[in-house]
Amino acid sequence: MELDEEGYLYDVSQWTPEVASHLAQELTIELTDAHWEILYLLRDFYRQYQLSPAMRPLVKAVSQKLGKDKGRSIYLMQLFPGSPAKVAALLAGLPKPENCL
Repeated sequence: MELDEEGYLYDVSQWTPEVASHLAQELTIELTDAHWEILYLLRDFYRQYQLSPAMRPLVKAVSQKLGKDKGRSIYLMQLFPGSPAKVAALLAGLPKPENCL
């Protein structure tokens, strides 16, 4: 598994759940079913649009697929502290979202 200088996979096809678990350990995040739900949603989003969503589109996609309770910034920040769009994309094996510093 090759990572860029920020820890993102160079090759999206190298992602496996084991890779996600390893990357989560590096970030001291214990992956729960709630995390996996978002990671798989992100991977589906990427397959459909060929990009990693920034925060607003991520919140909208989660809200549409998983309901308004989960489609909130505060919920995503609890799961993926710091920058949810960046952290979730990294764990899902996707490129860094554009417009994320």
